[in-house]
Amino acid sequence: MKTPTIADARRYAARQLRTLLHHLSTPSEDETPLLGESRRRWVRQLPYVVALILQAALIPTGIVSLGHFYGLVLPVSAALTVAQTTPLFLAITRPLAAWWISAATLVTTAAITARHHQVMGSWPWTAPMVISYVFLLLALALRERRPTLVAVWVATVLLTVLTTTLGLPRAGDGTTVLLIALSGAVLLLGWAIRDRAVARRLLSEQEQISEIERERRTLLEERARIARELHDVVAHHMSVIAVQAASAPYRIEGVPADAAEEFTTIADAARESLAEMRRLLGVLRSEESAAEKAPQPGVDRLAQLVETVGRAGVPAELTVDEGLAERVPQAVGLSVYRIVQEALANVVRHAPGARTWVSLAADGPELRLTVVNAPPPQHAESLEASVEGTGQGLVGMRERVRLVDGRLDTGPLPDGGFKVAAVLPLDLPLETPA
Repeated sequence: MKTPTIADARRYAARQLRTLLHHLSTPSEDETPLLGESRRRWVRQLPYVVALILQAALIPTGIVSLGHFYGLVLPVSAALTVAQTTPLFLAITRPLAAWWISAATLVTTAAITARHHQVMGSWPWTAPMVISYVFLLLALALRERRPTLVAVWVATVLLTVLTTTLGLPRAGDGTTVLLIALSGAVLLLGWAIRDRAVARRLLSEQEQISEIERERRTLLEERARIARELHDVVAHHMSVIAVQAASAPYRIEGVPADAAEEFTTIADAARESLAEMRRLLGVLRSEESAAEKAPQPGVDRLAQLVETVGRAGVPAELTVDEGLAERVPQAVGLSVYRIVQEALANVVRHAPGARTWVSLAADGPELRLTVVNAPPPQHAESLEASVEGTGQGLVGMRERVRLVDGRLDTGPLPDGGFKVAAVLPLDLPLETPA
């Protein structure tokens, strides 16, 4: 094993000194004022109030102490005292820079007072200077990292030892020991307070995360319950309708051809509704709302939708600008399909037999959708009396339009008809969900 030499000791001391200087010259990246993260205004202003009170109390007493105990002239006493207390304001935002100013002032004060014969009190520093330095270290401990605090305390010890033992003609008294002890205690106290605040913040963040997870779990449970209800009730009845409509021509003898075709149309509509119901149940049972893998209906399916409504006794006409279907984004196309689907369903329920016009036209960067129905025939009776409406049709339309940042206008017409008009964007931002 190699025996350490003087050169090795010097290199080790040089490395430690470089480390010490690095920590003393690298402040924290957080430039938030001390207590600036508090929600209460009086707490945020508390450091400034404390610094102002300390300045008002320490400047006069510091000037008097330096003049009375050390015999310094007023300008020198005032300059040293102000240089020692003013960094208290700087410590609120930049405590490490304030410490450098304060430490330099302590060394300067000791060097000046050591060569004065009229020393009636403690040396090398007065009580106001010690108090100011201790409060500055408290602000430093609440803001800086642990290595920086250790480096500051080591530098304080070296500062006091070198000041009182090297090159100065006067021996120090208990003031130096007091400063070392107080600085260590204050840095340790600030360290503990800061760690406690960090722990409380992390605990609060964890509680918020847990609350979000609980809400998410509750939402998933509610969605699963809704999915079960839809499966047990709606899907069951739609399956019965599909089976009965498909088998009616074979179970009932002498069914006319028109009636058989009508049964086939009903069965196809029921099967299509079941397919959409299955996609909806898949979304509800999934943790992600975008879990659908099947292609969603769009503008290209409107013709089939209008034809289906026509078989239900509602004569409808569809007008789409040439080449418009290829320009419509998927999210907008799905919204268009659902809006038209709900509007035509309302016509079937509230105005059976009324003529209906569906039109899609491009107007610059916007897509204009209009669904207008004439008044129902006088002999037609609304199906609302026999079919319970959910009252959510128009609400669903508005939600679809708002999803793609569009506009919706609905309302009755003077002749007794009804109009649904939507303006949707043809160009969507990338973050718009499809």
